[in-house]
Amino acid sequence: MYKHVIGIIAEYNPFHNGHLYHLEKVKEMFSDSPIILILGGNFTQRGDISILDKWTKTKLALEYGIDLVVELPFPFSCASADIFAKGSIDLCNYLGVTDIVFGSETNDIEGIKKLVETELYNSNFDSLVQVYLRMGYNYPTSLSKALEDITGNCYKLPNDILAISYIKRILKKNYRIEVHAIKRTNDYHDKSLDYKTNISSATSIRQSLFKGNDVKDSIPSITYSYLKSKKVPKLDDYFNLLKYKIISSNDLTVYNLVDSGISTKLKKEIMNSYSFDQLINNVKSKNLTYARISRTLIYILCNYTKDLKDQFKDIKYVRLLGFSNKGRNYLNIIKKDLQIPLISKFTREKDGMLEYEYLITKIYSLVFDKEMSKSLIEAEYKMKPIRKD
Repeated sequence: MYKHVIGIIAEYNPFHNGHLYHLEKVKEMFSDSPIILILGGNFTQRGDISILDKWTKTKLALEYGIDLVVELPFPFSCASADIFAKGSIDLCNYLGVTDIVFGSETNDIEGIKKLVETELYNSNFDSLVQVYLRMGYNYPTSLSKALEDITGNCYKLPNDILAISYIKRILKKNYRIEVHAIKRTNDYHDKSLDYKTNISSATSIRQSLFKGNDVKDSIPSITYSYLKSKKVPKLDDYFNLLKYKIISSNDLTVYNLVDSGISTKLKKEIMNSYSFDQLINNVKSKNLTYARISRTLIYILCNYTKDLKDQFKDIKYVRLLGFSNKGRNYLNIIKKDLQIPLISKFTREKDGMLEYEYLITKIYSLVFDKEMSKSLIEAEYKMKPIRKD
């Protein structure tokens, strides 16, 4: 058995030089340990589309040194930080991960742990959050303000927010998982490529691709070859499908996160909007963040109802997308002790969440040409885990 088993939680949208830097640092820290990737699929945590499909991302991950790739199902991969962390950390625990390594804007693990302990154990925290909610702030801002009031500190950048959620889940469940941070070298939200270091944010790389600009220096060569040979989908490719759903739906409140207020705003603004961004900005308010509205729109597009959310509260299986020889050997060691099913071949009868994942893939495929669409759909039920020798 290995002393350390490493977990990485990522979307690789797309796999870029920063991800390669992160992975190389992980290998320096844990040179002989198997590395398990919990991979967000075709829709992402902040309510966006993945420009490469999950199978292509799996191939890239294996090429650059990941040993085991498992899927983070849609109900967790396209969700708030706490739900995203719940699915990711639970999968890590099932798979015997001893250490997770994530990117961090502050690289301050101890400071993040103190915030988590405040949120979990300080008796004044919940009441302070309620005060800010009553003042009209959205939930993430209310959390941040309450933490700042009690500790004098807070973290507002995406990777640190996810780190808080990861550590919170580990502490709540008493998982034996250590956390490690690698400092990010760029701004998550930066929309311009960094030509000095060639480590640019995924946002800037996607924006450059959409504008037709060359991103060759910002991504590894294999990523570049995939992006050059495939259609790069944009969220707006799905906008007319979303518009139809909003216009034709008699009751938008059946969808996750949609209350009567958001429903009224969406119905009012949909005919005045011609892109996801425009619709989100038309609906956005003090207590509704951009990311929350974006996820809400993805839920409507993907028919993710409140009933489905209640049905899919917990991870019920491990879906294997790919492995190296080391990853296969590690699976052989642990599979007899896995507490949930290991799925390497799709069958609809195995789990309702797996059946829903098939629907997600069909929706994702709608904006591609006939050949690519067919390939994506067939891969969902025909594709065996990708093997990297």
